[in-house]
Amino acid sequence: MVGSSWGMCWSRFTHYQICLPCPLLSSRGALTNRIYLPHHWKWVSLSTVGHTWGQKKPDESFVYIDVSSIDNKAGVLSKNLEVVSASAAPSRARKVINKGTLIYSTVRPYLLNIAIVDREFDFEPIASTAFAIIHPWDGISTRFLYLYLRSPIFVRYVESVQIGMAYPAISDEKFYSGVVPLPPTEEQYRIVSKVDELMALCDKLEAQQQEHRKLQNALRQSSLQSVAAATSPHELQTTWARLAESFGWMFQKPEDVDDFIAELKNMAVRGLLELPSPTLPAIEKIKTSCDSLRSQYIKSGLMRRQKIVGVADSDVTYPEHWAVSPFDEVGIVIGGVTKGRDLRGRDVITCPYLAVANVQRGFFKLQELKTIQIGKDELEKYLVKDSDLLIAEGGDWDKVGRTAIWRGGAENCLHQNHVFKARVPSESLLNEWVELVFNSGVGRDYFAGASKQTTNLASINMTQLRSFPLPIPPLDEQRAILNKLGVLTELCLVWRHQLQTKEELASLLAGAAIAVFTGITTEQEEDEPVKAPQTELIAPLRLGQMPDIKTQAPLATILARHNGEMGANDLWQRFGGEIDAFYAQLKNEVAHGWILEPAVAEMRENIFTATGA
Repeated sequence: MVGSSWGMCWSRFTHYQICLPCPLLSSRGALTNRIYLPHHWKWVSLSTVGHTWGQKKPDESFVYIDVSSIDNKAGVLSKNLEVVSASAAPSRARKVINKGTLIYSTVRPYLLNIAIVDREFDFEPIASTAFAIIHPWDGISTRFLYLYLRSPIFVRYVESVQIGMAYPAISDEKFYSGVVPLPPTEEQYRIVSKVDELMALCDKLEAQQQEHRKLQNALRQSSLQSVAAATSPHELQTTWARLAESFGWMFQKPEDVDDFIAELKNMAVRGLLELPSPTLPAIEKIKTSCDSLRSQYIKSGLMRRQKIVGVADSDVTYPEHWAVSPFDEVGIVIGGVTKGRDLRGRDVITCPYLAVANVQRGFFKLQELKTIQIGKDELEKYLVKDSDLLIAEGGDWDKVGRTAIWRGGAENCLHQNHVFKARVPSESLLNEWVELVFNSGVGRDYFAGASKQTTNLASINMTQLRSFPLPIPPLDEQRAILNKLGVLTELCLVWRHQLQTKEELASLLAGAAIAVFTGITTEQEEDEPVKAPQTELIAPLRLGQMPDIKTQAPLATILARHNGEMGANDLWQRFGGEIDAFYAQLKNEVAHGWILEPAVAEMRENIFTATGA
C-alpha cells in the first residue's frame, strides 16, 4: 500500500464504532476515564498508519542514525551526522529509513527522542534497532503522528507497558500495538497548523518570561547586594527603602527567598542586623584559651606543632569595634583520618566516618556513612565530639568550605582527612557564629578564591583554613545577631512555603483546566528535596528550659513561639532541614533539657506519604 491515499484505506477502519473508548487509556489507573472522539475520527493501531522500510546489514558507507543523532526539542535529526563504513558498522545499525520517516526511540522513551527525517542524504541512512519506524501512508500527516507520540496520552501508554527500571524500554510489539485517534487528512493538517501556530506563541512567551526572569534576578541581586554593602545606618535605610519599593515584584518564586536568606546571612556577618554593642570582643581571652588547649593537644600527641600563619587579606568592611583574627589564633584545626594505612599487629576498632558528601551547610547527611578501621590508640585524635565544627575541604567550586556543627547522630564517628575538624575553646566565641561566617557569602567567597580549582571541583588546604580572617563581635552582639537572624529566617521559611503553595495551586488549576477542555487528566509530579518520613510521631513535643543562646536550640525556639507544644511533623516542617538533621537536633535538645522527654511515642504509618495523597 505504499503511496496509497488515506481516503482509499479509510474503509479498513470502518468496523471501529463511533465513540469507541481508547484501549490505550484504560491501561492506567490514572486514565480510566474514557475519552470519546468526534464522530468522524477513528481509533487506529499505529501498525496500520504506515510501514517500515525493512532491515539490512550495511554493505557500503552509510549515514548512521542513533539516539544521539536526535534533536528532540526540534523533532528533527541533528545537522552533523556520522558517515560510517560498512566494515565499521555497529551491530545495531539495521533499520532502513528515508526522508519523511518518523523514528521513535524505544529505549528510555521518557526522553522523547522522536524525530522526522527531514532531508535526503548522499549516503543511505540507516537507523539503530533502538528505534521503532513509521513511514506514514499518503494522506496521513507525519507531523500529526509526531505530535501525538509526544502527547500525555501516548506517554502514559508507554509508561504502562515499558519494562525495566534503570534502563526502561518499550518493545516494538507494544509500540505498534498502541493506538492513535485519527481525523481525516485535511483536518490533520489543520490541527498541525494550529498546533504549530500556538507552539510558536508559547516559545515566544517562554523567551519573554526567561528575559523577564533574567532582569528580575539581576535587579534582585543588585538590590540585595546594595543592602548588604551598606556601610552606615543611613545608607542601609536608604538601600532598604529602595528594595522595599519593588519587593513583591522581585520575590515571586520560592528560590527567590533563598537568595534573600543568603543576603540576610551576609548582612548578619557584616554587623548590619543589630545595633553595635557597647562592649568590645574579648579577643585576648579567646586567644589565650586557644593557646592553652593547643598546648594540651601537642603535649598529649593529639596534634603536632604547626607553623604559625598570618591572616589572609580581606576587603570586607566590619564594624570598627569588632576584632578580625586569623582563625588559627582562636580555633584549633585538626586533620582527619586517611585510608589505606598499615594496621597489622595493632588493636583496631571499626568506626563510621564523615566524608565530604556528608557535610552540608548547617547540617549533615548521615544516611550513607561509610566505615574505616583505625587503631584504638588513635580514636581520641579523630573522634568527632559534640559542638565540633566540621569543614569540607573540597567539592563543587561554590560548595567548598561548607561547615556544620556536630550535635551527635552516630556513635564513635570519625572525620576523613578531606574533612577538617575545628574546635573553638573559648566561651567568648560561639561555634554558631563561626559556622555562620564560614557558610555566608563572606566565607564562600574566601574559600572559592583561596581554593585550588580543577574543572568544576575545588579544594582548600589546612593553611588556607587557618588563615581565614574571622570577624569577631562582642559576645552579646554575637548572640543578638544570631537570634535576630533566626527570627528573620523562620519568617522567610514561612514566606517561602506560601510561595511554594501558590505555585502548586497554580499548577493544579492549570491541570484542572486542561482536564476540563481535553478530558485528559495529568498527574502532578512533585520534586521535593526533603521526603516526609513513612511514620510520624503522635506524642506531642513540649518546651523545656530555654537556653541562653537560642541558636543552639532552634527547635525549642520554634516551640516557644507556638505556645510551647507542637507535633513532631509540624516542628520538622518549620525546622526546614533534612529529616536526619532534625532528629539529631531533637535528640541534642532533649538531652540538654530544652525540650522535654516525649511520652512513650506511638508510631503510625503516615497515610499521606504512604498513599501518595
